[in-house]
Amino acid sequence: MKNTLSLGAAVSVLIGAAFAQTPDPAHLSLVAGYKAAFTCSAHFNAGRSVEEIAGDELHRIYPGYREAMATMPDAVIDEDAKTVSVSYEGGVRIAAWRPYLGCTQLPTMASVDVVDDLPKITAKWDRAAVAPLAENLSDDPVLSETVDAAFDRITYGEGTETTAVLVLKDGAIVAEQYREGFDAETPQRTWSVAKSIAATVIGAAVEEGIIATEQPAGLAVWSSPGDPRGAVTLENLLHMSSGLTSSAAGNRTDDVYFGGGRVVDHAITNRLVAEPGTRWRYANNDTMTAMRALHERIGNDRKFLEYPFRKVLMPLGMEHTFLETDWNGDFVMSSQVWTTARDLARIGLLYLGDGVWEGKRILPEGWADYVAAPAPAQPPLEREDGSQSPGYGAQFWLYGERHGLPEGTYAARGNRGQYLVIVPARGVLIVRRGFDDGGGFDLETFSADILAALEE
Repeated sequence: MKNTLSLGAAVSVLIGAAFAQTPDPAHLSLVAGYKAAFTCSAHFNAGRSVEEIAGDELHRIYPGYREAMATMPDAVIDEDAKTVSVSYEGGVRIAAWRPYLGCTQLPTMASVDVVDDLPKITAKWDRAAVAPLAENLSDDPVLSETVDAAFDRITYGEGTETTAVLVLKDGAIVAEQYREGFDAETPQRTWSVAKSIAATVIGAAVEEGIIATEQPAGLAVWSSPGDPRGAVTLENLLHMSSGLTSSAAGNRTDDVYFGGGRVVDHAITNRLVAEPGTRWRYANNDTMTAMRALHERIGNDRKFLEYPFRKVLMPLGMEHTFLETDWNGDFVMSSQVWTTARDLARIGLLYLGDGVWEGKRILPEGWADYVAAPAPAQPPLEREDGSQSPGYGAQFWLYGERHGLPEGTYAARGNRGQYLVIVPARGVLIVRRGFDDGGGFDLETFSADILAALEE
């Protein structure tokens, strides 16, 4: 029997093939935005070269972005204007750098003139007033071998690429190591570790009485009579249990991260699909919404932009940290923070000190216990492979004996292997940074190995 194809079917096949070969301008815009944003932040925040950025920040990216990225034109860096532009078929994407605030993506099709209208921070801080971290570097061979193993790309997971490991015990650095091209002053994107930094900023606002966890978030767009979102509290947002709809993955907000979209257009507009507080669903939008609630509660754009620096970063001496925003002046603190291993350790020390830094209370008494307490609604206890997944508190992940770690351990976690592990029972902090691919870094085993080495 001959294989035949009707004229209509043949035309459909040809049309389908044509559409399949035609680049999607919306997708290309996202990929160009990704390239512009990462090139801008890595170059101007971290001083990295185009070659280094190609090998790390733009390597092993989202699989769906790789094909388009491979054919994308080179980024154009304007050292004087501190902008990066990337052209694509149909347009150009631009990212612009500002002191403290790092790089912001302009909306698609915007001209570089918009840069002049971006919110800025003009205040200066006395960075020299903060003491350096104490050091008590260990010469223990077991600890050294464990740290070395984190960099071998095999021991704690194939496809892992460690850039930094920092271990503190009783407030002092006992181990510190960096991959070539990185050092103690090289910031790297935190990805979702930023969520825990956001919780810290919000904690400072709670301490000052600006906002309260048990109160409704109070967003203006949720204030219409009968809008059920008006019942969503700040605590619901911190617990990832807002009840708002989100994508299937719960953590892909590409329009804001790479598309030049605004938080107010994408993160706070979702509808309610579950009773607040009853369903755990990991969502970048919950974190961005919590920070937007703080923005509206402060009520002044300049004061809001300066607030995290004045109340948290500068008192702690986090001088190599950049908190990036959208072009509307809202922090994208679900992911877009660039910082160093040492600056993350300062956040950890703040929590080990129950929110007190050098005698001054920054976070409410008990805030460390609050973020490390299990939220009422929890993620599944087991991963698909049967291993034990962590629990969730308030923008921190929770670990314990079922993970081979001391009870009460909690952590900030981010894509591509960004970790800050806080072990109150042992007075230990473990920071690990990377550019992982594949199955990811085995944080639980590595942390357990570090703790075991510290016992010897």
